[in-house]
Formats: sequence, C-alpha cells, structure tokens
Amino acid sequence: MKAILFLTAFLISGFAFAQFDVEDRDDDFITENNRSILKINIEEPLLQTAVKNCNDFKAASFEGGIAAYKEILRKYMYVYLNTDFYVLNGEFAFTLTVDQNGKVTEIEGSPKVANSRIFFDDMKYIVRRIKKSWVPATCNGKPVISQIKIKMNLSTIGTDV
Repeated sequence: MKAILFLTAFLISGFAFAQFDVEDRDDDFITENNRSILKINIEEPLLQTAVKNCNDFKAASFEGGIAAYKEILRKYMYVYLNTDFYVLNGEFAFTLTVDQNGKVTEIEGSPKVANSRIFFDDMKYIVRRIKKSWVPATCNGKPVISQIKIKMNLSTIGTDV
C-alpha cells in the first residue's frame, strides 16, 4: 500500500513540477534559450505586389487571416530558430512567392549581413513547416503568382548562463 501511495505521489509531483510547453506560454514576444533572449515584432500589414495590367486584382490571403499567419510564424520562429549561431538585431524583410496553387515556392531574405545565410535558411525551413496554404492572388478571376513581403524587427539580448 505504501508503494502505491508513493508512486501516486511521485506521479502527481512530476506533473506539478513539469516544465510548461513553449507553445502554451503567455507570449509577450520574448523567448529565452540558454544564451540569449529574442524579441520578435512582425509588422503589419504584410505587403503584396499587384500584377501589372490587371483590372480586378485580389491579393493572396491566408486561411484564418493575416493575424493567424503572423501568430503561427512567430511561434515557429521561437521554436525553430537556432540563435546559437547568430545574433539577430535590426529590421529584416522576407519576400514569399505564392504560386497559383497557394503554395510558397520561394523565400528571399534581406538584408544580407554576417551569418545571415544561416538565419535565412532557418526562416525558409520555418515557412515551409507552416502546413496551411495561401489562397492565391487573382487577376480578372484567374489565379496568378504573387509576392508577399513580411517585415520584422528582431532584437537579441545576450546573457551569461
């Protein structure tokens, strides 16, 4: 009987002191890893380029809206960015190319700075991890390729552990 009581108490204490999941935290745009604190601010609106010679252009949209895309992108950035290899400070812009089927086919980042290639590769991985599709832009009722520009401001504070 003592063994059952001990195991039950041990199990309950394990759940009580378990680390909470990153996705369940109260997100104040800040995350910590073992060496730095990263702050992410994704600007609105996401800008789209219109197609030339189009009378009835409708911009691409994301299932759940732009706010949902920003939230998913921010969460994935906190989880998948490997900030052990780079420090992120300043404004960055990413251009996503959305094809006629609503799939992101290209991701280009700027500006190019020291170690930005690793960061841009991480961002390509993050954007491809988002499983929901875009509704493609239309020109005169026909789906067309469009580009979406996402601007974000990132800042990293280094800490000693």
